[in-house]
Amino acid sequence: MARARTTKKLAQRIDLNYFKKPTPLKRAKLLLSVLLPVLAVTWIAWRGASRDARVYSSGRMSAAHAMLEQECGVCHLQVAGAFSAKAEDRACLACHDGPIHHGSQVSTPNCATCHAEHRGRVRLSAASNESCAACHAELRTKSGAPSFAAHIRTFENGHPQFAALRGGARDSGTIKLNHAIHMKPIRRGPIGPTVQLECGDCHRPTAVRAEWPYADAKYVATKTSYADQGGMAQTPTRALMPRAATSGRELTAPVKFATACAGCHLLDFDKRFNEGVPHDKPEAVRAFLVKTFSGYITAHPAELRVVREPDRSLTGRPLPASARVLTPAQWVVERTAEAEDLLWRKTCKQCHTLSFSSANLPPAIASANVTLPWMPHARFDHDAHRGFSCVSCHAQALTSTETSDILLPGISTCQTCHAPGSDHVESRCFECHTYHDWSKRKEVRPSFTLPALGGGGR
Repeated sequence: MARARTTKKLAQRIDLNYFKKPTPLKRAKLLLSVLLPVLAVTWIAWRGASRDARVYSSGRMSAAHAMLEQECGVCHLQVAGAFSAKAEDRACLACHDGPIHHGSQVSTPNCATCHAEHRGRVRLSAASNESCAACHAELRTKSGAPSFAAHIRTFENGHPQFAALRGGARDSGTIKLNHAIHMKPIRRGPIGPTVQLECGDCHRPTAVRAEWPYADAKYVATKTSYADQGGMAQTPTRALMPRAATSGRELTAPVKFATACAGCHLLDFDKRFNEGVPHDKPEAVRAFLVKTFSGYITAHPAELRVVREPDRSLTGRPLPASARVLTPAQWVVERTAEAEDLLWRKTCKQCHTLSFSSANLPPAIASANVTLPWMPHARFDHDAHRGFSCVSCHAQALTSTETSDILLPGISTCQTCHAPGSDHVESRCFECHTYHDWSKRKEVRPSFTLPALGGGGR
């Protein structure tokens, strides 16, 4: 017969003193429940006594603001007895004068909207595309229709072709240059050897100090009467100037005759001399010719007797005297006129646009009108791309025969590398564009003291 199990019998098996008996688990619970609050209070008191505000921080600050990690009140100002949740603009402007983006912008975002702190040692100026798209995805201005593309979200979504290449734009420069010829093997000088030019032989950033293979030391050492920047097209006034100083390696400098051309393009003017005329204004060239011929005829007076060359007589015209005796002044005038005719009508005309107002006056030379820079609203660094060959981006240089050709790479060339994804390089807006126009910056009044800003204040 089965044993009967009643509720009474089961209840007798329950230890009524179970919760009164100490166990290792109970002791651990008691210890933690007392120790942890004590440690927390001690830690808070210690942090408060040391005035270290990192206990309230949501994360590490950027490298530029690392010294403020213990000074929350510098950015989170106290308003109405409480500290602001976000950094106040007036706190940012105490150290940084951030000029507005454009005078016609509808609204100016708060500093912290684009420059989010407490994300670790990040580059604070590297704003997200979302920050830019907040305005540029549906761009509006106070005056109505914007003069820029109005629907840009990213470099790959909505960004138009570069302005310099839109609408069949042409280069306004006046220097005659056939890139296609110079990119092929070419003879150096009238009887010189055949050479293969490279882009870097003529085009280099200003900070590069390497030797110029086709320079002429005499022309490099000679000062000209015209300014180096005299023929440069001015940067548009709407261009946004970056805050960071330039290194001199970002953009290529304008090509100079002395360093890039003089080694091949000789400015000879008379077989009596082994040197050429200076690469200068026509007035300076004429003065050089007069001085050179005057010095020569003084040292060679026998050449004042000029003998006619029979083979230069023209049929049907009276033959001049077979020999003439000139005064030194007459001889200099005739030789100068011959040299100028050679220079203006042949040598200089190969590269420059000349206009003649009188047969006795030197011609006017059109300004070079070199555009620099081509993209004033963006920044570009050739030094960051030095590992790539020039023609891989400027492929048009291999076939360009006209000066008016703009040889900038198009947006599709840049998008080959600058695109989203781990196998591409950065393509966010800040890589090429700056927000604040630092040409309009104002100086701020210093308000902090060292060391570590502690107590030093406003």
